[in-house]
Amino acid sequence: MTIPTTDQLRADIDSGRTGEKVAYPDPAAAPLGTDDEAAGNSPTIQERSIEAATREVVQHRQAPNGVVIYGVVIFAIVAAVTVIWSLI
Repeated sequence: MTIPTTDQLRADIDSGRTGEKVAYPDPAAAPLGTDDEAAGNSPTIQERSIEAATREVVQHRQAPNGVVIYGVVIFAIVAAVTVIWSLI
């Protein structure tokens, strides 16, 4: 596994690949890593590798979202049909 740069981590978050937010650019005044770098404390290789490992876990944990969405849609349809049927 290659250790991503701060820019690569930020791009993964902004693209929605990490499951932390929807795919949309983050209009932050101080993007990820900016404060640390301005203070002369750039993220270490260890910190970036921990973030990369956490990001992979989040990706695997977020995988079944499609199943959940289908379940909610099916439940809503069944509930609507039940309400309409009870009104007839």
